[in-house]
Amino acid sequence: MPGGQVLLLKPKQMLHPALTFHYPLCCWCRVLVHGPFITTPRRVPLLLDDGFALLYISVCRGKMGTLGSRMQASSQDPEEAVETACASGKHGCECRKRKRTAHCDCDSEPDEEDALLDTPRRKKLKSTSKYIYQTLFLNGENSDIRICALGQEWNLHKVYLCQSGYFSSMFSGSWKESNMMVIPLEIPDQNIDTEALQVVFGSLYRDDVLIKPSRVVSILAAACMLQLDGLIQQCGETMKENVSVKTVCGYYSSASIYGLDSVMKKCQEWLLNNLMTHQNVDLMKELGADVMEPLIQSSDLFVMQVEMDVYTALKKWMFLQLNPSWDGPIKQLLADADTWLCKRRTELGEEEPFLKTEDGAPFTPVFRHVRLQYIINDLASARILERDNILPPDWLTSVYKSQWFAMLRTEHDNDNGPQDANKEEFESSSMRCGRKLTKDGDYCWRWTGFNFGFDLLVTYTNRFIVFKRNTLSQPCGGAVSLQPRRHLAYRLRLASFDNSGKLVCSRSTGYQLLTLEKDQEYVVMNLDSRLLSFPLYVCCNFQYTSPHMDRRPDAPEPESSARSVS
Repeated sequence: MPGGQVLLLKPKQMLHPALTFHYPLCCWCRVLVHGPFITTPRRVPLLLDDGFALLYISVCRGKMGTLGSRMQASSQDPEEAVETACASGKHGCECRKRKRTAHCDCDSEPDEEDALLDTPRRKKLKSTSKYIYQTLFLNGENSDIRICALGQEWNLHKVYLCQSGYFSSMFSGSWKESNMMVIPLEIPDQNIDTEALQVVFGSLYRDDVLIKPSRVVSILAAACMLQLDGLIQQCGETMKENVSVKTVCGYYSSASIYGLDSVMKKCQEWLLNNLMTHQNVDLMKELGADVMEPLIQSSDLFVMQVEMDVYTALKKWMFLQLNPSWDGPIKQLLADADTWLCKRRTELGEEEPFLKTEDGAPFTPVFRHVRLQYIINDLASARILERDNILPPDWLTSVYKSQWFAMLRTEHDNDNGPQDANKEEFESSSMRCGRKLTKDGDYCWRWTGFNFGFDLLVTYTNRFIVFKRNTLSQPCGGAVSLQPRRHLAYRLRLASFDNSGKLVCSRSTGYQLLTLEKDQEYVVMNLDSRLLSFPLYVCCNFQYTSPHMDRRPDAPEPESSARSVS
């Protein structure tokens, strides 16, 4: 210190004594300097000689509790502290300068050291599971049985193989293999290979198994053969987490073979969401009629634009099934499919519908689920159906008749739309349509086609989706109903997807019944901006007319409202 004077520096915030040794002899501490002129906290250099350092450490040991706790300053006054600090060079604590009336804090130091010796230390050892896997499975030490399959041998242990239901039954019964040292294993499933068997056998010797998505089908096949329920479940979870355009068909087929219903459901959901929204040539080539049929039948199919686009997608899919070598961009696919159909009719002189031919017959069950009543209500679409000559004429005749009677009921029999909650009818016959919103903004649109005078405008603005029954306020290219009230059954769904087609976020109104007066608007959904992700896909189901007119003409009209369909 300047002038050789000694001042007592009382630490404002004490450090743990163990940390003091890691600081240089000259360090900076936040202290309160006691003197006639300086009384405010400030940062000053603290010069520590050996004696003072030990004294400082001793005081800290006596005052401190747990590491990082804040301590009060010493109760000594400055003069007494200076006297203690300037004593002879003996290294001792201030407790020795006074009469001991209480226990000395310094005496607790050996106790603290003993406590440290008794504190357990954690050290990671080689796990037993890894040792067992390496020694018993990979090295085959103390093996008591040999499994031979697909030209490879595994030196294993019965006690571990009994975890498998397959081997447990073999060893516990009166089978001849129960006493054999070498067991040849027949592999009837072509999905099983030696790599899959290596993983499955190894799973009996370890706690965890890493399954590659590209190998999961083979491992699942082997696990099902050996009846390993835990591994089968893990394969199912791996498949559900990795459904994509490259894996969905293989996963769906494997799940169907090996009875994983949850995986089949996950794959079907992915296909319903992505078949129309993200059309892919390779995917269409892989999809068989048995998979495509329930997709086209479902009311949950995410349709983009209108029902005519479902028919168009099936036409492209049918062309790829019959011409699997076709290789071109997705934008060229429809034109090439139309050219192929036209060329076939010309060269073969076919007059009968394509579905009646030998080549077209396998696709008949799929095309039956196209909702033709929402295609023939548009003139351009109806002409394309006639030109393609894919569908049998009697299919179209029955639909034309049905729609004609629906129009007559609307015009002459007071059919103002569905008023009863019939969810089953709605799912099987509702109009399917959709729209892609590429970015946030203002949108207003209508879907094409004659909807019995119900001109429905859909608006997206400021995170609201609004339905409006347009009557007189906006121009319309077709006839508009002037009835005071019209009823509508609907369901609106929103969804956004990541690059692999997985659902990022979704919202649904559920099935609803809505009554609108002329030019009335109704807010269908209010969206949370935090959950919005673009591009945003909007999919709707509508039903504009009642399947049957059972309501009496004198029945009262309901007020404008919205109701849920149970």
